[in-house]
Amino acid sequence: MIQRLKELNRLNSTVLLGLMTVFCFSLSLLRYTITDTKVFLFLNWNLFLAFLPWLFSSIIFYRAFNNRLALSLLIFSWLLFFPNSPYILTDLFHLRTQRSAPIWFDLVVILSFAWTGLMYGFISLMDLSTLLQRHLHTRWVTLITVLFLFLASFGVYLGRYLRWNSWDILSNPFGLFSDILDRFVDPLAHPTTWGVTILFGVLLNMMYWSLRFVSVSKSA
Repeated sequence: MIQRLKELNRLNSTVLLGLMTVFCFSLSLLRYTITDTKVFLFLNWNLFLAFLPWLFSSIIFYRAFNNRLALSLLIFSWLLFFPNSPYILTDLFHLRTQRSAPIWFDLVVILSFAWTGLMYGFISLMDLSTLLQRHLHTRWVTLITVLFLFLASFGVYLGRYLRWNSWDILSNPFGLFSDILDRFVDPLAHPTTWGVTILFGVLLNMMYWSLRFVSVSKSA
C-alpha cells in the first residue's frame, strides 16, 4: 500500500513537471515569435541539463539497475549534473541586458525556467536522501543533504563565473581541478568564490528544507 502511494505521488509529480516544462518551452517560443530574437532559447538547453539529475534519480527510484557499479555510476552522474538545476537562477542576470521584450515578461520567463529546474533538482535530491536513509542515520542524511546543496552552489559558481560545464570533468579534468584546487589552497584570494558558495548555498538550503518541511507536515 505504501509503495503504491509512493508510486502514485511520483506519477503526479512527474505529470506536474511535464506540464511545467511544456509551459516554459511555450513561453520561450512565444518570446521568440513576438520579438524575433533567440536570446532566451538557450534556457531550454539549461532546463534539459537540470532535468538530467531527475532522470538519474528516477532510474534509481524505480531500481532500473542490476549491480552496485551501475548504482555508483548513476549517483556520480547525478552529483555531476545536480548543480545545473539551481544554475538557472543565475540567468536572472540577463534581465539587465535584454530590452527586446518587457522586463516583466522576461522575469516570468526566467523564473518559470528557474523554478522548474529547481523542482527537477530538489525532487532528485529527495530521491537520493531516501536512498541514503536505507543505510545511514537520519542525522547523517540531513548533513549530507546540506553538503550536497553547498556543493551545488559551488558548482553554480564554477559554471557562471569560470564557465566550466559538467562534461568538462571528462574533456578537461586537469584544467577544472586546477581551478578548484587554487580556490582551496588560497581561499582569501577568491572572495567571490566563497561569497557565492556560502550565500547561494544557504539560499538553496532555505528553499529545499522549506519544501521538505511543508511536504512532511501535510503527510503527517
